[in-house]
Amino acid sequence: MDRKGVASVGECMLELSARPDGAWTLGYAGDTFNTLWAIRALTQLPCDYVSAFGDDPFSAKQTSFFAEAGIGVAASPVIPGARPGLYAITLTGAERSFTYWRSDAAARQLASDGGKLAKSLEDRALVYFSGITLAILEPAARSVLLAAISAARAAGSLIAFDPNYRPRMWRSSDEARAMIAEAISITDIALPTFPDEQALFGDVGPEATAERLRRAGVREIVVKNGADPALVVDRSDSYLVPALRVDAVDTTGAGDSFNGGYLAAALDGRSPLDSAALAHRVAATTVMVRGALAPYETLRIAANLG
Repeated sequence: MDRKGVASVGECMLELSARPDGAWTLGYAGDTFNTLWAIRALTQLPCDYVSAFGDDPFSAKQTSFFAEAGIGVAASPVIPGARPGLYAITLTGAERSFTYWRSDAAARQLASDGGKLAKSLEDRALVYFSGITLAILEPAARSVLLAAISAARAAGSLIAFDPNYRPRMWRSSDEARAMIAEAISITDIALPTFPDEQALFGDVGPEATAERLRRAGVREIVVKNGADPALVVDRSDSYLVPALRVDAVDTTGAGDSFNGGYLAAALDGRSPLDSAALAHRVAATTVMVRGALAPYETLRIAANLG
């Protein structure tokens, strides 16, 4: 593959996760970053996280963490006086809830320089983004982002998108539906989660979600559904791919790591069926560790690459 690897667009936040002893651990996570993390673990392709960063010590530590993990930031802008967003994970058993501090995060300005954004997406094998990427931006910035992604697609990049609907991040459900539909119109691989799609679009089942996206022109669709099988639909067939049953410790990042496993396998030329089976293994491994990011070697073993 002669294109320059993968660009994932969005917001990576500071992550506070509670340890069993009651202390808190500082890490880094965010939906599109979690997906890129899994892709980087499972492929040899160059990976860049496209966002905007502050000029404070936390931002410097964040980008250093990226570099240590083999992840670049392409031409992402540095915003003077800005800083990363922050969230804390609260666990009840293995199920998680989140508290966020992100209203003035640097990532909200990721499309502030259209030229830098276009440069960051140039000549990519894959560009990945999500509904959260759209939700953190103002309307004008969303237009800049979607134009840049559309241009990358026209130049030959594969575009993958997870709608990842979070009601509190949108002004209204109508706004969310309109923007997600616009994103779907430039998407090659869609990776929705059924309960999200049901809440936003009223889909009666995963098959209805897949059919709606197929009619919108998406050529490859994977409808995740928690512990239930994922529905995989491509141009020639559809499959139900069972999830793995494991003793979960922390479900943070499960769907994101599934996406990363699926896209890594797809970039390696595997079939949608094989890609989904690998993705389930990766997701199952992720929920058996605390926090959103499982170690690279753990993910490689799960994908039978270690």
